[in-house]
Amino acid sequence: MPSALPTGTLGERLAADYLKSKGYRILGRNFFLRALGGPKIAEVDIIAEKSGIFVFAEVKTIKANSRYLAQDKVNETKKWKIAKAAEMWLIKNKVPLDVKWQIDVIAVELLPDDRPKIFQKILGPRFKLSHFENISTSRN
Repeated sequence: MPSALPTGTLGERLAADYLKSKGYRILGRNFFLRALGGPKIAEVDIIAEKSGIFVFAEVKTIKANSRYLAQDKVNETKKWKIAKAAEMWLIKNKVPLDVKWQIDVIAVELLPDDRPKIFQKILGPRFKLSHFENISTSRN
């Protein structure tokens, strides 16, 4: 896992690998909800499914010793936007809207790494990952 990737991209890759290791099936990444001919309104970082539940995951990545927690960046407005993008993804993919779905947050903290560069390249970055499940669900 190259550590030269932008912080957010690296965090999303680590989160996707984590979800796969927990038995989730990745259905999509970086789904954008846009106004007709207009700007991006919302984005879902990872769309996954496990045990019949669709998961729309927001990934927040920070570097070590940040002044805030990654998960604190997901406020009510952000949750609302993700929910609207999730509903649009379900419609676009012809999934009934009464299916069970939820919004998860995956917080990735990239840790300091004093290992030789070759080990960093082979073994990947050091990180701490926290998965906050079901922060907002469908009403079904």
